[in-house]
Amino acid sequence: MAINRSKLIEHALVAIPPPPARFTLSEWHLNNRFRNRICLDQQKLADSVIAESDRLIDVVNEKTDLNKRDADHKLHEKIKDIEFNRDEINKQRKEVCMEIDNLNTYMDRLHDALNALKETAMRVCKKCLILREGRLGIDLCCDAIDRELKKEYQILEGSQNLLRRTLEQANEQVRRLRSTIYFMDRDLEDKGNVLKIDSQNCSLKETSLNLSIYYGFAPLDPSNITLEEWEQYTRANIEKAAKEINSARQLRSYVDTLLKQVIEDLCNQYHIVNEAFRKRIEETKEVKLKLEVQHSEVARQANEMTRAITRLDKAITEKEGYMALAHTRLGNRAQRPGMELCKDLVEITLANEVGELRQNVATLQQQRAEAEASLRYLLKTQIQLEEDINIKTNTLKIDEVDCMTLRQSVDYHSF
Repeated sequence: MAINRSKLIEHALVAIPPPPARFTLSEWHLNNRFRNRICLDQQKLADSVIAESDRLIDVVNEKTDLNKRDADHKLHEKIKDIEFNRDEINKQRKEVCMEIDNLNTYMDRLHDALNALKETAMRVCKKCLILREGRLGIDLCCDAIDRELKKEYQILEGSQNLLRRTLEQANEQVRRLRSTIYFMDRDLEDKGNVLKIDSQNCSLKETSLNLSIYYGFAPLDPSNITLEEWEQYTRANIEKAAKEINSARQLRSYVDTLLKQVIEDLCNQYHIVNEAFRKRIEETKEVKLKLEVQHSEVARQANEMTRAITRLDKAITEKEGYMALAHTRLGNRAQRPGMELCKDLVEITLANEVGELRQNVATLQQQRAEAEASLRYLLKTQIQLEEDINIKTNTLKIDEVDCMTLRQSVDYHSF
């Protein structure tokens, strides 16, 4: 054993631990009391933490439920607001669609009026003006019919220009209404999508299976439009639609008034032109009748003048016999002998007879020349009367037959 201990001493690597600390009994009791107090304090603190935890859990649960109920309530209110706005937009959209249909009907009326004025009234007016250029002679004058026809042509042109401008305004109004429908449709589509999203959000619960937590960094509330701006946008669409509807209704009222006024003006001018035709036709007939009466009288006088010339020729021819008799008697008495060749009463009477016969024949020949001249003038007048009658007949054919027949095809109505 001694040998083994010495060997252990030689080994310096083996360390012998120091003896443990020694405490007194007081320290032992003090340590026990300290540990007991610490346990009691920790238990008290734990009870306080547990109570505070339960309280916080209740508060947080209550706030969570309150926030969820508030969010649900706000979602339902938002859905009601969107549905209300959607219904208002749909109602306004129906009004806009009805107004577009009404405007299309009024545009058809304008097209019908334009076609009627262009294809019928304008064509008839031009045709009448062209036909009246076929009048002859003195009848080719600028009378009341010409003036009223040209005035009617001007009214027709002005009416067509006014109707065309109104038609352009109606087209522009329809374009604005359709633009309004486009914006309302886009707003309705957006609101429909929002309704689907919010309705889906309303159906979600905290126990739903398709919930997820977002761990990204981008904000979950990227909206930068305020509620006032949202309400103003929808209100602006509705107000714009109402404004365009009001403009369209005013335009339709204007179209009614315009068509009524245009047709009234054209009807008045139509009757004025027809009255001018009637008066001119009556006047032409009256003049033609007077010309025909004068023609008959001139023809009668020409016949009488021809008979008078025949009688004058006969009278002149008869006077040649008397002249030959007087000359023969004077020739025979020129052969009297001696003192018998005296200028007695017989000689004087025969000489006077020859002189009177010559004077009478000259008078008859002069009268015959005057009668022939008068006959030539009568025949010339007769020819002129016949030409005038033909001119009046041609004018009556143009005015009464051609123009008035054409004008009967004109039909003005309110379209």
